[in-house]
Amino acid sequence: MNRTDRKDLSGAWRRLLLPGALLATAPAHASFLQGDALDAAANVLAIIVICIVPIVVIVLFWMVHVLPEKIAHKRHHPQRDAIQVLCLLSLVFGGMLWPLAWLWAYSKPVLHKLAYGTDKHDDYFSHLAAEGGDKVQDLRTDVIKLRSDIDGLLSKGDAPEELAAIRDQLAALEPRLAEKAPGEPG
Repeated sequence: MNRTDRKDLSGAWRRLLLPGALLATAPAHASFLQGDALDAAANVLAIIVICIVPIVVIVLFWMVHVLPEKIAHKRHHPQRDAIQVLCLLSLVFGGMLWPLAWLWAYSKPVLHKLAYGTDKHDDYFSHLAAEGGDKVQDLRTDVIKLRSDIDGLLSKGDAPEELAAIRDQLAALEPRLAEKAPGEPG
């Protein structure tokens, strides 16, 4: 077979396959919807994207930004109010301060404890006092039992001298516990 015969053969195949290929193709559609249904679906989707999505995004953004404040409140962090302010500032500055608020809420307030003697918020102690006198009464009972145990050890004679100092501290604590605690009934 020479070169011209091959050209004629390939040309013949093209002439036969081209009409079959054109007949076999169906019109392509980008959507399963057509006409008015497509317009209605596009309108609903536009309303969702324009109205509902921004509201959901804003609510989620707000919920994430108050998490450090909730964590600080749950952990009775003594600087809870400052963490709350930092969370609000983070909302204004687009979330740039939020990681600092998160770290601050989870940090242990060691320097605050050194300065003020406590690592809990003031509301924690007022909440404990408001729970009633049962805990104060339990503390009184524990102090009395501890003092009697120390007296028993000291009477045996083998006890170290530090126990006498602890007994004296407990004796000084008993009159303060005998006073009416704030929030205690009666």
